[in-house]
This record gives sequence, C-alpha cells and structure tokens, in this order.
Amino acid sequence: MRTSCDYLIIGGGSAGCVLAARLSEDPRVHVTLLEAGGEGRSALVRTPAGVVAMLPTRLNNWALQTVPQPGLGGRRGYQPRGKALGGSSAINAMLYVRGHRSDYDRWATLGNPGWSWDEVLPYFVKAEHNERLHGPLHGRDGPLRVSDLRTDSPWHARWIDAAASAGHAHNPDFNGPEQDGFGAFQVTQQGGERCSAARAYLDGARRRPNLQVVTGAQVQRLALHGRRVIGAEARVHGRLVRFAAQAEVIVCAGALHSPQLLMVSGIGDPRALRAHGIEPLHVLPGVGHNLQDHVDFVFLHASGDTSLAGVSLRGLLRLPGELLRWSRQRRGLLSTPFAECGGFLRLSPRSAAPDIQLLMVTALVDDHARRPRWGHGLSCHTILLRPRSRGEVGLAGPTMDTPPRIDPRYYSDPRDLDDMVAGYKLARRVLQQPALARHLARDLATADVRSDEQIREVLRQRSDTVYHPVGTCRMGPAGRDPLAVVDTELRVHGLHGLRVVDASVMPTIPGGNTNAPTIMVAERAADLIRHGGTRAAFTVAGPAAAPPTARVDAAPAALTVPA
Repeated sequence: MRTSCDYLIIGGGSAGCVLAARLSEDPRVHVTLLEAGGEGRSALVRTPAGVVAMLPTRLNNWALQTVPQPGLGGRRGYQPRGKALGGSSAINAMLYVRGHRSDYDRWATLGNPGWSWDEVLPYFVKAEHNERLHGPLHGRDGPLRVSDLRTDSPWHARWIDAAASAGHAHNPDFNGPEQDGFGAFQVTQQGGERCSAARAYLDGARRRPNLQVVTGAQVQRLALHGRRVIGAEARVHGRLVRFAAQAEVIVCAGALHSPQLLMVSGIGDPRALRAHGIEPLHVLPGVGHNLQDHVDFVFLHASGDTSLAGVSLRGLLRLPGELLRWSRQRRGLLSTPFAECGGFLRLSPRSAAPDIQLLMVTALVDDHARRPRWGHGLSCHTILLRPRSRGEVGLAGPTMDTPPRIDPRYYSDPRDLDDMVAGYKLARRVLQQPALARHLARDLATADVRSDEQIREVLRQRSDTVYHPVGTCRMGPAGRDPLAVVDTELRVHGLHGLRVVDASVMPTIPGGNTNAPTIMVAERAADLIRHGGTRAAFTVAGPAAAPPTARVDAAPAALTVPA
C-alpha cells in the first residue's frame, strides 16, 4: 500500500468516485482514494430491489440517527448513508433528478460565480449517458448510465392518468425544459442493474497504475502543518496508517461526515471544539452549520394487486418467476427502485419553481422499511423541496469513532409545516382519483385525518428524511458570508491544500434528489483542480512530485509518513 500521493481523496462516495476517476486521467499524478466501507459489488448493490434490504439495516449503510426532534414529536430521525464504494449511490433509489435551474442560479446570486445553471449544465451533460433522451440538456457519452425503468408496471399509466384527472400535466422528462408535471422517473441503471458512481467511474479507472483505492480505511483526522493540510491518518483494517498528499487533500465524506472530520481535526468553531477536548487549529465557525434536508411524509394504502411488491403467500409464489425473468432479461420486479413514478407541483402560481415532489412507491414501505407490513400496497411520499428550517451537524465525541450529532431541526420554521399541509392535500387529491383509487383498499395511516390540525399532527408523527442532507460546509465568499466554509473553487477558507467536494458544499438544497447534483459538483471540481488549481503552480516531476514550498518531509516528526 502506497502512503504518498499527489491527491488524497477521503470518501469513496459519489463525489469521491468521480474525482478519483477524473484526476487519475492525468498519468503524471498519483491519486489515492480512501473508503471506510467495502467494495460495493455485492448482489444486493447490483440488484435494484436490494435497496429494501440495505436501507433499514447496516448492510453497506452507516444507519445514523438524529437527536430527538421537537418538530417530530420528540422522535429521532433516521439517516441512512452509504458505506461502500459508491457511497449513497450504492444504496439509494437510483432516481436521476437534477433539480430546477433556479436552484443553481440562486447559488450564483449568493456570491458563487461559476455555479449558475448555464455554467453547471455542461457538467450534468458530461456525466450522463442517457439511453433514451438526447439534445442540449442530456449527455450520451458520460460514464453515468441513465435509463428508463424496466419493471413494466401497470401502475405507471395509472399514476399519470390519476394526475391528469387532478389537473396535472404529464412530464416524460423531469430534467427537461420544465420540471413540473407527473411521470415515471429515469434511473441510474445499466441493463436493469444499479449503476452506482463506483460502477460508472471507478470500474474502468482502477486499471490505471496511478490510482490506488483503499477500502476499509476509516480516516481519523487530517494532518496539518501550519496552515497547510498535508495528509491524513486512517485506520486500515485495524492498523493506523499515515497518508501524505503532496498537492491536495480532498474531503468527500458527505454532508454528515465531512464537517465531523474537519472538526475532530481542529477546524471549526473553537468553543464547540474545546467542549470535546479538541485543540482548535483553524477557526472556521461555519463548519457543521446550514444543514438542510428534504422533510418527507408517506401515505400508505393497501391493495389486492400483486403486481405491487409485497409480503404475502401470492407474492412468494410470484418470486421464482421474477427471479428467472431477472436472470434472463434483467426486467421485472427485481429491477425496481420501488420509487418508480413521481410529480413536481407548485403550491402557488407565484412559486418560481415546484415546491413539492411526490413519489409513487410500488410497495408498502413504512418507516424506511424498518416496520414490515404484511400484504401489498402503494406508498406515496410528499416531499418539501425548499425547506426554510436549518439544522447543524456537531460532535458527540472527540473522534470519528463516535457518530456525528445530527440535528436537522425539522419544522423549526413553522412555514415548512404550513407548506407540507398544502402538499399533503395535493397528494391526497391525486390518490383519490379513480385511476388509482379503484385499485387501492384500506388507508393504513391517514384514514381518519380530515382537518388541518389533524394533518399537522400526522405530519409530526410520521415525517422524516428522504435522504438528502446538504449544506454543512457551504460554499460562499468569506467576507460576505461569515459561515462559509469553502470558496467557489471548493477550497477551505484560510487553509492550503484542502478542499471539500460533496453535497456539504451546496449553499442551498436543490429541488429534487441530490445524487445527480453531487456528481455534477465533483465533475466541476475535477476541472477546477486540473485546469486552475494547485498543480498549475508547479512542475510535475513524477507521480509524487511536490511543490517546493510544501513538501511533506518539512512536517513535524509526529506527522511524517513512514516509508
């Protein structure tokens, strides 16, 4: 195992996989990628329906929890995050959604030039290999496979017909000119199998001699020498190893673990660090603040239709045929992400973009599949796309061995609850349309909910995350934004040799699923690093060449990397 490199990437999730592949395209540099989890190649990962086994368990999953949430009646929220190469793209529902163009224009107006819609669109296109759609908004040559669903479910037509009856248009492309409307999602699948970021970006890149991928590597802290970050310490299969980076360390540990790693390394608010016995090495009070997440509510309706996934005798009898179909055609039930269709809705004609996202899930998935339901049925998620509530990620202990303290503060801004009441009513109206209602039986969660106050109460009882935490190392100008952590090139303010590249840098949450935007951020970061970053300042003399003023051997003895 090589312990010295040019670029040290911490976290093999969606962003880390992109960066490792793109930076190692330059044969003159050496890249090391550290991932705490495993390879992410199991049958559960490859088979789309395997999400139902990973989401509620610790299989490839950090399975984190929030602190008790007053807005959720004192309950702890659940925060599944991927723990394998590919990160959360190895355990998610694979929905390919970019958000609304206004999301990125807002990033730019907040003081982040280069991140407007027109400027980030080329990176979405660069990443994408769309099997059906083409034109200026879609890519056909990128590594990330994007395809139509192969479930052949009759519920797609029922969903679209019900939406039309409720007054909503059909939209065959949520990433097209307009986001509004209802339709079936495109998914990050290739030939009916999951196309995680690891499969898309790393599988080919790992043949390069200048790329080293180390799994089972739990990073403990960053190594600083003055104001320069020179490497990191990681526990690799029980052994402490010090890795040195001659050019840059790039933290890609996600919106929950990236701020934690900075803080345990002495980077953050001095008061918060000292409370856990950590010596502050660099004052950066915004680390961990600005946590945003899409709060979500789920309707549950039983159905006698066994084309829906479910646990029943008839469902078990169906399974051998579905296994055979999957093995021969990669179609049918095992290709489902469960969240197969959706819709984007505005709460007011004055809304600049959709406010609510709906997901039609072709199974009874209750409490993140942690509460099994007998029988078959349909779930409908109602998601607030632009919550006003802001939370934070803090420390529960002084090391990475203790999970971070996660406090999303759901519904702390009462306007979020007001918007979700309106979203609830829109979703309920769609579910009541004959195209759906005649196939649905008992309402399992909201049968007696009628008044606005009853809606508010059931929202508090049943809301939780839909797995999109962002913003905890937010991008922004240092002078204008006192809580900004990184600049527009994702370099950590006030330090040299350190960037953060993942969903934590997003200043505001996009109006949709966050995997595609995270991949876009990493694609753009790779260009920033290669064409305008650290390496431009010095001549490459070999795979571990260092700038003359920042050699690792100038570090204190305690941080010197052994040969």
